Amino acid sequence: MKINKNIIKELTDYLNEFNLTEIEYTDKDTKIKVSKSNPTSSNQVLSVAASTPISGEAKSHVISGTEVKSPIIGTAYLAAEPGAKKFAEVGKRIKKGETVMIVEAMKTMNHVPSTADGVIKEICVEDGQPVEYGQTIIIVE
Repeated sequence: MKINKNIIKELTDYLNEFNLTEIEYTDKDTKIKVSKSNPTSSNQVLSVAASTPISGEAKSHVISGTEVKSPIIGTAYLAAEPGAKKFAEVGKRIKKGETVMIVEAMKTMNHVPSTADGVIKEICVEDGQPVEYGQTIIIVE
């Protein structure tokens, strides 16, 4: 896979010019996401992710169980604070209404409740990962 470095440079320039923390570019079967962490730090870290489907076929992910989706756009946290016990872990039995994650939006910590009783089959996001409205964050079986 050949990545056009000019596109990455241009996206990085846009991050700085418009004071963004993340930007994504999609063209046909190529997707490039550029993000920086800790925008208040003078030593900014840039991360670039690029993906293309293998041999033109997109992989399908079969989901069985109840999907718990993010109710808002924000940053997902698996615990109340760094180093604390996680709300949700694969294999843990949970009840409907129990907090499974926190999504931070505009400096407000929003507890996300489980929508079903069951056992956590999969956690679909990483700690500190940005999430979109309606994105599946865990799967309960």
